[in-house]
Amino acid sequence: MPEFDAVFALEVRGVVSQIIRYGAVLLCLLACIHCAAQKADAFSVVGTLSKGAWIGILILGAVFALVFGAYGRPSFFVLIALAASLVYLLDIRTGLKDIGGSAY
Repeated sequence: MPEFDAVFALEVRGVVSQIIRYGAVLLCLLACIHCAAQKADAFSVVGTLSKGAWIGILILGAVFALVFGAYGRPSFFVLIALAASLVYLLDIRTGLKDIGGSAY
């Protein structure tokens, strides 16, 4: 019976890893869509990277999370993609909303 428990634990770990992976990709894509809808000059008012730099970071994060996020193992690239999307959504997006540059 202990072998069954170990296999079950590895399968659960793999499923949770996949959920985190696809969640990071989804967050990156949503942040990228939001970033593309904003005015380019609003990013300089907030005092952050340019619009093109944020779009590039978010797209690369989504691609790296899809390509390098292997099944069953948490990937460093998935965590980087998740961090990049959360920084944009929680910091930059709120800054854009505060200056009135966002309709969302």
